[in-house]
Amino acid sequence: MTEPIRWTYAFIDRPMKEFGPATDFWTAVTGTRLSEPRGDRGEFVTLLHDGADACVKAQGVEAGDGGAHLCLAVEAVPALVESARRLSAEIVADHDGWTVLRSPGGQLFCAVPWHGESARPPVVEGPSGVTSRLDQVCLDLAPAVYDAEVAFWSELTGWESHPGALPEFHLVKPSAALPIRILLQRLDTDRPTSAHLDVACSDIEAVRTRHEDLGATLVGRGAHWAVMRDPSGGTYCLTPRDPRTGSLPG
Repeated sequence: MTEPIRWTYAFIDRPMKEFGPATDFWTAVTGTRLSEPRGDRGEFVTLLHDGADACVKAQGVEAGDGGAHLCLAVEAVPALVESARRLSAEIVADHDGWTVLRSPGGQLFCAVPWHGESARPPVVEGPSGVTSRLDQVCLDLAPAVYDAEVAFWSELTGWESHPGALPEFHLVKPSAALPIRILLQRLDTDRPTSAHLDVACSDIEAVRTRHEDLGATLVGRGAHWAVMRDPSGGTYCLTPRDPRTGSLPG
């Protein structure tokens, strides 16, 4: 049996040279404040809530454009690592108390110790009652690795797992007590695995306007979502879901 996941973190990965604009933007749109920097270069920060536990962190990366990844918090990190390896993940780096792994399809993620986190942050409330919440990491997958990634994340987490509203999506959904979900998206092209953040919005257009006021730009539109670029150049999506539950309307 897989080690139970007690908490989830979404990690915002952005180039170190753009780290300031990135964290300024994401603290504003999530209604948080920054922790003191950690790491040898001050490359890690946590986005802190008042009266709730954090579920979003940020990392400055030296190479590449960044993206996103998941941290899975458990009571026994070695047990989760062993489960992941049994499911064909590989260890990338083994640190003191936590481990970086790569899924079979190439997505980096971390197994970290659970420190008792349990209080899910509230939704962010904007003008006229508009609400939003960063609540999902979406894995962007080539067709050749999509099925293997669906099987891996479903088995590793033990969460509810079912096809999404469109045939190219699959949702791996935790209990309502956990703050971050996993969406898997099958792309039309063969490209390396990557990940981006999804923000649930009660009103996409109102949230888009708010994000643009904070420096984001609209990149394009999907069937029911808006693709955005934050001030550091990272892409993310605004999606029409209930920020309180993560569910689609209706």
